[in-house]
Amino acid sequence: MTSTDLQATIAHMGAAARAASGKMAAASTAAKNAALLALARALCSETAALQAANAKDIEAAQAAGLTAPMVDRLKLTPQIIDTVAEGCEQIAAMPDPIGEITNLRRRPSGISVGQMRVPLGVFGMIYESRPNVTIEAASLAIKSGNACILRGGSEAIASNLALWKLVQAALAEAGLPPDAVQLVQTTDRAAVGFLIASPDAVDVIIPRGGKGLIERISREAKVPVIKHLDGNCHVYVDASVDIALALRVTDNAKTQKVSPCNAAESLLVHEAVAATFLPQIGAVFAAKGVEMRCDPRAMALLRAVPDANLVAATEQDWSEEYLAPIISIKVVASLDEAIAHINRYGSHHTDAILTDRHPNAMRFLREVDSASVMVNASTRFADGFEFGLGAEIGISTDKFHARGPVGLEGLTSMKWVVLGNGEVRS
Repeated sequence: MTSTDLQATIAHMGAAARAASGKMAAASTAAKNAALLALARALCSETAALQAANAKDIEAAQAAGLTAPMVDRLKLTPQIIDTVAEGCEQIAAMPDPIGEITNLRRRPSGISVGQMRVPLGVFGMIYESRPNVTIEAASLAIKSGNACILRGGSEAIASNLALWKLVQAALAEAGLPPDAVQLVQTTDRAAVGFLIASPDAVDVIIPRGGKGLIERISREAKVPVIKHLDGNCHVYVDASVDIALALRVTDNAKTQKVSPCNAAESLLVHEAVAATFLPQIGAVFAAKGVEMRCDPRAMALLRAVPDANLVAATEQDWSEEYLAPIISIKVVASLDEAIAHINRYGSHHTDAILTDRHPNAMRFLREVDSASVMVNASTRFADGFEFGLGAEIGISTDKFHARGPVGLEGLTSMKWVVLGNGEVRS
């Protein structure tokens, strides 16, 4: 496909999405829910076919030499398919935000002024690796009354095509326009450039993938972008803490799955409990093959751990998103030092405090400048499905419009509405 042809294709998709968005904005809650439930049924009934398509992507990725974490992100296991199907059902069961009027206030002039929640219109989603994002994006677009144009990574093209066909069939079954969810079917990277520079086609771009992708989108886009660049998530173990709880949560935050953006990358431990806690968590990490990049105080406490893979931390390690079995470890003298470290080196994604002290927990919640802040819970919970949003379109570390996991409300906007009875301004 020539550059001219590709640009024309994106323009055509944009026009179709724009037309579909008007119908989606006016669609009934019943129709949107019917589409979501039809999609959930199709995902469950077509699991074998979806896995067959996914196997082609896995085989190609391995042949191309992709790293193990990247291949892991590609997988469509029965559990993953069940989870996204459950997400569709969960979204269908949620209240429809579209058309809701809030903050209605009577003014001295006699008019009533409030705000109505409305769809954004058309969003473009550019993502890598994870094919389940196709369903998460589509399901949220449907319930929020938006249209969307999806562009997945070339490494997941077979999986994404198979999933997208189920989405279009579900929309048609519910009497909704299939063009409400479109997939860019070429792997030509130039398509991304045309899409992000097309304000006529899309109202907002949501990139979901590696830092290089998101930096490029942020730099070149001519429409607003909802994004996060890094997931340098912290666990801070406070001076007063249940050690068993701290071991369990820290282990889960780092090792339950190392490749997602909400996995812990940095561990801060108060000096009052470091001698007790660090050798125990060090033994857990050593048994699971986690490399520990330590400051001098942590290094001294971990040297006696059998088979521990210890490396002296550099300044860069405090800012690093590893997405791998590696964690940076630092001993801190106070809660103040922990908060200052997180706000300086963190990516404002997700950070957790493990503590028995309520005042310390409340300070951490107030003062850590991140999209999700947790007390005595694993950072791995920073996820739209786990937060009860049904699914997420991504994580936003921006401070306007949407922040944290972006679910239904993040794909809507508010407009002012005025209700009157013939009032005129004097």
